[in-house]
Amino acid sequence: MSEVPAVNLEGAVPSHLPVLPLKSTVVFPRIFIPLSVGRKKSLQLLDDLSGVERHIAVATQLDESAEEVDFKDLHHVGTMVRVQHLLKLPDGTVQLAVLGLRRIRLTDVESDEPYLTCSVEMLPEISEDILSIEREALMRRAIASFQQLVALAPHLPAELAGAAGAIDDPLHLAYYIANHIRLTTEQRQEILELDSSKAKLERLLGHMSHELEVLELGRKIQTQAEEQMGKAQREYFLREQLKAIQRELGELDTEHAELSELRERIEKAGLPLEAKREADREIGRLERIPSASPESSVIRTYLELMVSLPWNVSTGGEVDVKKSREILDADHYDLDKVKQRIVEHLAVRRLKQVRGSTDRGREPILCFVGPPGVGKTSLGQSIARAMGRKFARASLGGVHDEAEIRGHRRTYIGAMPGRILQAIRRAESNDPVFILDEVDKIGADWRGDPSSALLEVLDPEQNKDFRDNYLDVPFDLSKVMFITTANSLETIPPALRDRMEVLHLSGYTEEEKVQIAERFLIPKQVSAHGLRDGEVTISEDAVRLIIRDYTREAGVRNLEREIASLIRRDVAEIAAGKRVKRMDDAKKVRAALGKRRFYDDVAERIDRPGVATGLVWTPTGGEIIFVEATLTPGKGELKLTGQLGEVMKESAAAALSYLKSHASDIGIDPSLFDKSDIHVHVPAGAQPKEGPSAGVTVLTAMASILTGRPVRDDIAMTGEITLRGKVLPIGGIKEKVLGAHRAGLRRVLVPSHNEADLDDIPADLRKQMQFVMLESIDQVLREALVSRKPVVLNGNGARTTVVARAAGSSRARPAPPSRRGAKGRRRPVA
Repeated sequence: MSEVPAVNLEGAVPSHLPVLPLKSTVVFPRIFIPLSVGRKKSLQLLDDLSGVERHIAVATQLDESAEEVDFKDLHHVGTMVRVQHLLKLPDGTVQLAVLGLRRIRLTDVESDEPYLTCSVEMLPEISEDILSIEREALMRRAIASFQQLVALAPHLPAELAGAAGAIDDPLHLAYYIANHIRLTTEQRQEILELDSSKAKLERLLGHMSHELEVLELGRKIQTQAEEQMGKAQREYFLREQLKAIQRELGELDTEHAELSELRERIEKAGLPLEAKREADREIGRLERIPSASPESSVIRTYLELMVSLPWNVSTGGEVDVKKSREILDADHYDLDKVKQRIVEHLAVRRLKQVRGSTDRGREPILCFVGPPGVGKTSLGQSIARAMGRKFARASLGGVHDEAEIRGHRRTYIGAMPGRILQAIRRAESNDPVFILDEVDKIGADWRGDPSSALLEVLDPEQNKDFRDNYLDVPFDLSKVMFITTANSLETIPPALRDRMEVLHLSGYTEEEKVQIAERFLIPKQVSAHGLRDGEVTISEDAVRLIIRDYTREAGVRNLEREIASLIRRDVAEIAAGKRVKRMDDAKKVRAALGKRRFYDDVAERIDRPGVATGLVWTPTGGEIIFVEATLTPGKGELKLTGQLGEVMKESAAAALSYLKSHASDIGIDPSLFDKSDIHVHVPAGAQPKEGPSAGVTVLTAMASILTGRPVRDDIAMTGEITLRGKVLPIGGIKEKVLGAHRAGLRRVLVPSHNEADLDDIPADLRKQMQFVMLESIDQVLREALVSRKPVVLNGNGARTTVVARAAGSSRARPAPPSRRGAKGRRRPVA
């Protein structure tokens, strides 16, 4: 803000003027001041200004926080100003510079739209109401006080003192001083409303006298602080010299200053009663033992931990349910069930806040179960952001020692608190969102079982008094929102699983992966590689090619790696000075990622009797699996290979018994069971396989080799069988169907009792798939086996397929040539 000493302020005041409301600002006559305007009505007012004499009225708001104001919300004494300069900024606001001309009064409202226009009248100001000697004395005193103020106040430039000495008009001087010294908005408005220049100067002298006293006192305090600092530095050097002498003599005492500081921190930490008693007891021991004692450092470390824990520090504030849902949607695609569960929890907390309930209720303990790469851990971070809380994480994969959770007792050398309290201390909050990663991979040995230690941590009835072995006083974990992640529930002990609310995160469909890649992965990698938005992108066809031919996974980790590889190729070309196409296409994908890695080889594998395609669930998502059966000369024995588990072996035995008892109905020659052995093999023999859901597949493969009828190459199947010929329900339907879809299969045989589970499958994928509901083994064989004879060799050595025809006629046609060089896909673990 600056003053303009020579300005022609003569001229009549118009009868009405547009009014610009001001927040926390008072404009004085004869003062040049910059303003920033951003409200809609104010911007419209400035847009309508025209001509050379751009005059408006400015008035200060009564309520500085109000956005919409009218006549009654303004001080009625204001200033007529001339808009000297006006600049529109890119963010939509306007910067303008105005010169105060006359003091005016707003008398009435002319119009409210599109902005406030008021009738105005000029308020005369009295500047010749005092004798010339008194006037000169008053001005000299005001100028002297102002110059003193400029000398002491660091925020006032020195040039202001000289400019004030050059002003010879008391009214002008009053406005000049009022514009620059530290005053509240109400005090400035009061100066403006006073009619007499004498009254204005006298009031300003009072304000300046007060400000000078404050500045003098501040300078005195600063001087004393500097003197004390110098004294403290001198004492510090003397103490260090004393310590050096005592160290040489072996007489170094306990550092009393540090103990006093530690006592003060204990008082301010807000410790519960039991923790406070323990802290006081330990610091009393610390004062009594020599500082050279090993126990001294143990006690000091313990007390440092105790005072650094957030006993009473919380970050979860007012809950905005709508905003929280928007954050979850912005960070993650799909996952609607998980998001809805979080929103429900936040809605309950919001309702309690609105109704003034002091009961926070229990925090949910959620367990996210799903394949790698589906966003379990990152979802926890989004939940913390949506709830406005700190985020803490502890990885439990491979943890074997119970002390990792509960901490070590202080009697051990190198003892330390457990991972729970360490993470709470780092989070600096007693109510963070706490992710316990890989809870299904906790081990157990002679050192204890960490999963048993987690029972107390994850039990809402007990964790309000969680007692770490190192801390040895209760710490309240009931405000913490614990979220665990796992790839499988099978390895989690039942007691621990019972304490958690399990939410399943299944693998993504191809369409979902495309959306995730376009919304999240590609922009993330573009930014990570130093590219600008839109400089390089990847077409949808290229993304689908990467998904189908270069990745086979339930999540999107490998997809992100391949996208990063593709973008690195673009970055390398840009660095080499080559021109790079803005859109990477399928041709660029093959050039950057090399040969195709995965093939849909189901039709090639099932080109003869005895091979069936099954579906299995694995911790990394659903997969297809091939079951092969063949006949060898023997006595009807069953041989099973491929690292099959006991349950799977029993399913194979049940399948053989059913085929023997229903051989004539199925069309099997009963003599085959007496003179042939059946060998069933499940490829990928290095990986163990278990579970009853392969029963349907094993039976179909056996029936195929015994009847000579191949299995259809466009179907996959799953289900448990019984000796009575029933097909029983199984689990993991969604994951298995996703696995079939990734393998290119569009027809799936599933138990009829699992029909309700099909609702979990995304609607767009259900439209692409055909599901056959199974109730009996007879239905399985009708749907799975084709009516044709086995593949044989003709007289020329070429393969032919004999196709059954009506009335016993048949004809032979060459079988399709097999593809060579196809890489087999990774075999799943059943």
